[in-house]
Amino acid sequence: MKHIVSIVNYYNTTPFLYGINHSGFKSQINLELDIPSVCAQKLKSKQVEIGLVPVAILPELESYQIITDYCIGAIGKVDSVKLFSERPLHELTHILLDYQSKTSVTLVQVLNKHFWKKNIQFVNASEGFENQITGTTGAVIIGDRTFGLISHPYQYDLAEEWQNFTGLPFVFACWVSNVTLEDNFINEFNNALSYGVNHIKESVSEKPNHALGDKALDYLKNKISYNFDADKRKALQNFLELMSS
Repeated sequence: MKHIVSIVNYYNTTPFLYGINHSGFKSQINLELDIPSVCAQKLKSKQVEIGLVPVAILPELESYQIITDYCIGAIGKVDSVKLFSERPLHELTHILLDYQSKTSVTLVQVLNKHFWKKNIQFVNASEGFENQITGTTGAVIIGDRTFGLISHPYQYDLAEEWQNFTGLPFVFACWVSNVTLEDNFINEFNNALSYGVNHIKESVSEKPNHALGDKALDYLKNKISYNFDADKRKALQNFLELMSS
């Protein structure tokens, strides 16, 4: 029986999808494309067995395994997870939280509690909240909707802010399973993701992004950092500890 896999349907997963589609691995899984919050909910409710899930949900899972050497991460600016506002950070009174997110909206609250230390009220937002950025109300917006969003004078890249705070990269999402998987399956999955990460240029040629245009390759190669290395594992542990403190 094929494993059901949920992957985030943002442009930053393009290399992963390219690897899954071109390595022959896709025949082993049933793949579902979701926004991060839905991907998280599906893994929590066991509608899927594997997900590229926001790391902020890890403490909510009964049991889990991080199963690959790849993630959605950033070393410094990520360019697609930002706090947008009309006024500078020190003047903000409210921040709207993107309903599509889990990790990023948790990250902004961790940054405020431990780094910025401002008196800010956080508000869970719903569809259309992007139009409510005004005065002392800012908003965290993530993913493809940030591409070309230049109308707001103040933009704070949350991965860059995290690095300024900790000196570490950041991990937004990683591949997690809620069941025990065979070693052979995990190895083949890892190889498929590796193939995609090593063929980013080809993945962009196959799936260009009209909003990014000729910046698409730079975004995937230099803004998103896919290797789940020792520094990112350390950063993830740090983030999970700060979440609970």
